[in-house]
Amino acid sequence: MTSLLVIAVLVLLGIAIWQLTKIFHLTQIGAATYNENSEVATDRDNSVNGYLMFGFLGFIYIFTIYALIEWGHFALGTPASAHGPQYDSLMATSMWLIFITQTITQFLLHYFAFKYRGKQGKVAFYYADNDKLEFIWTIIPVIVLAGLILYGLYAWTNIMFIDEEAKEDAVYVEVYAKQFSWEVRYAGKDGKLGKANVRYIEGVNTMGVDMGDANAQDDIQAGELHLPKGKQVIFKFRSQDVLHSAYMPHFRAQMNVVPGMVTQFGFVPTVTTDDMRQDAAIMKKVANINEIRSKKSAELVAKGESPLEPYTFDYLLLCNKICGASHYNMQMKIVVEDEATFNKWLGGQKSIAAAVKESKEKPAAPAEGEAAPAKPADSAAVKTDSTMVAAVVKK
Repeated sequence: MTSLLVIAVLVLLGIAIWQLTKIFHLTQIGAATYNENSEVATDRDNSVNGYLMFGFLGFIYIFTIYALIEWGHFALGTPASAHGPQYDSLMATSMWLIFITQTITQFLLHYFAFKYRGKQGKVAFYYADNDKLEFIWTIIPVIVLAGLILYGLYAWTNIMFIDEEAKEDAVYVEVYAKQFSWEVRYAGKDGKLGKANVRYIEGVNTMGVDMGDANAQDDIQAGELHLPKGKQVIFKFRSQDVLHSAYMPHFRAQMNVVPGMVTQFGFVPTVTTDDMRQDAAIMKKVANINEIRSKKSAELVAKGESPLEPYTFDYLLLCNKICGASHYNMQMKIVVEDEATFNKWLGGQKSIAAAVKESKEKPAAPAEGEAAPAKPADSAAVKTDSTMVAAVVKK
């Protein structure tokens, strides 16, 4: 440890000496003569830097175009929710405004850096202020940003507001987050989710549903998230432990899942899983992924390992907050299907009340190292010799 401190002190001392040397040189600039080795910028230096600024401007433009061509396909394609097109429209508007503004301002920045480069004998003109210019470059951003904000508030209201008629016929789903998985609970025929609290978590009741609540008796717990196409779905989110974020990218939906409170939003799914698998952009992505997996599989087989299975597209529920070491495991499959298929699937699921009742009726398993309880003897199989008993009594 002492050696490390000595080395650190020597390094810092060297840096200090180097900085003092630079300061000494700077103090001698006034007395220096202008020559090729002088550290004072010459007209040639300024011209070179001016042209380099133009070169960097070209690099910015070329790299931007290259990025759009090379990585543009990673952007999400067809939205799978009713509000998705409006969300994409807002995003596209914002990105185009940013792109146009960046193109113009970067050009002006680099152009003026070249035009007003330093020249021997040229003195900068002192320009105190210009009210007209300041008004222009203030009012234009104000108008643009105000328009974006109003458009964003309009889109947000349309997405988050659900009228009462839609609520009456909606599917209510609770999405429950915990490190590091998701669980879902559907309201039963009554259309109402029962109360829940982490204090009620016990055995098969992993979501802490209050089994004393009448509305909870027909609630259904599931390991997959199924959604009916064309029907309003209202999500309610709870977290068991830390902050999570429910992210459904293809539905353009995301909501923070906060411990100690219930957050919610709703949307209408518009594209079934089967239909999305036939989407041209999705098919191209799947083919590209499977090509990569095929090459990887060949490497694995050569090593004597099992090959990778072909990838099939599925909607996913992801966590968009880094919630711990296994954050990447927080994925749940989402299946969008027609209403009849959804109702059939939901009807085949067991209610939480039934699962809890069954778990209580099953005999408790013996503890490790403890012998199982002896079974009672079958009275029909055991015959008592009455003669022997009588003989024993007589004695």
